[in-house]
Amino acid sequence: MKPLQPSSRASEVRYAIRDIVVYADKLKKEKDIKILPLNIGDPCQFDFSPPVHMIEAVHKAMLDNHNGYSPAYGIPEALEALRREAHKKGLKDVKDIFITTGASEAVELSITALLNPGDNILIPYPQYPLYTAVVKKIGASYKPYYLNEEDNWQPDIDNIVSQIDESTKAIVVINPNNPTGNVYTRETLLRIIELAKQYNLLIISDEIYDKMIFEDMPFYSMASLDGDVPVITFGGIAKNYVVPGWRIGWAYLTGSLEIIKNYKETLGKLLRARLCANHPMQYCIGPALESPGVHISGILAKLKKRKEITCQWIDRIPHLSLVAPEAAFYAFPRINMAIDDTEFAKRLLEQTGVLVVPGSGFGQKPDSAHFRIVFLPQDELLEKAYEKIEEFIKNNY
Repeated sequence: MKPLQPSSRASEVRYAIRDIVVYADKLKKEKDIKILPLNIGDPCQFDFSPPVHMIEAVHKAMLDNHNGYSPAYGIPEALEALRREAHKKGLKDVKDIFITTGASEAVELSITALLNPGDNILIPYPQYPLYTAVVKKIGASYKPYYLNEEDNWQPDIDNIVSQIDESTKAIVVINPNNPTGNVYTRETLLRIIELAKQYNLLIISDEIYDKMIFEDMPFYSMASLDGDVPVITFGGIAKNYVVPGWRIGWAYLTGSLEIIKNYKETLGKLLRARLCANHPMQYCIGPALESPGVHISGILAKLKKRKEITCQWIDRIPHLSLVAPEAAFYAFPRINMAIDDTEFAKRLLEQTGVLVVPGSGFGQKPDSAHFRIVFLPQDELLEKAYEKIEEFIKNNY
């Protein structure tokens, strides 16, 4: 028999956050290196845990034998809780809600329902690499638009306009942003809405970190700013409620029914074809969303301190600079040297055991170099990692 040949589409898929781990695992086996992980956004690996009442709700659901298939869109109790949550976010005329296997499945379903081969979608650089992976997997294409580091990582509106052509069907907005940790202004979001109307684009609004805002600053859900433009909004419990392994996310579809009708029906077909999201886990959605905010406040208190530690260290380390993050638990330092950031991340790992993700895995402007830090680890682990980064740069550069 001849060797099996994988599809060219699948062969082109890259996911930098996990791909760098393959290299780290290889080093651990070959050189017995102790890894200091600053690479993956899993709060459960550190000193964060979910609210007990969420665990109890899932446990009860399992004991009550909610272990078979659920309705394709999700259980009624969770959908109703999500409708109330949408109202709190300012989404007053939601046309559809569905629950998915993590927000990742919502991303994949939403893009698959929209794009044909030859179509393209606008994706921010830097971005969460799932978006480019999904687009490649389905045989469509994407065009990057740049976030402006000199303007607090706000989207460059002129650059967005320059990327739109007759094959452009949608624009992805990640707010708060992963990997930069920054939040978009109301003015920026309104300008993107106007472009969507002008060029007939679906807005894909990833708001998975919407409860993790550090400062006393406003957060605006894209769909709350206009009721007619088509917007699909992603959310989930993974990060806000410290259960990434439960794989529960959701999406809201808003906009003029005349515009979204066919797209809505196609989404329904895909949802029915994949059966359902994890059934018993859906019973935690209502308890999570409707519980007091004490849990979120506790998470933010830790993260604010770790953000400050990160900013202070980056400020003192030679050849690095940082736009301070405003949300989530990511920082995206710039390497102010003529250097390949993948090589930088590999050498850092080899010499120190500190594991970061090179900025090229998220997309960045040409002739710039960055890396992503996840500042979830405990204070002392962060301090240790930053000491090693400082020593590495002083010794090598």
